[in-house]
Amino acid sequence: MEHRFTAVFERDGDWWIAYTEELPGANTQGRTLEEARKNLKEAIALVLEANRELAEREIAGKPVIKEEVVVIV
Repeated sequence: MEHRFTAVFERDGDWWIAYTEELPGANTQGRTLEEARKNLKEAIALVLEANRELAEREIAGKPVIKEEVVVIV
């Protein structure tokens, strides 16, 4: 599944700080812009995976309906 986020990169001395506007908690840093980009992709994946696992635990054993939602912004 493909997700698109807005990445923001800020120079902080010798480092690059990276985060997404749409996904709080997905932030990282890197010595180079390329490293910050790579690290941000990993951070986004980890946040999404953790959120999914938390949601699954919360609904475990409950009668729920799960379906995909598509939003075009």
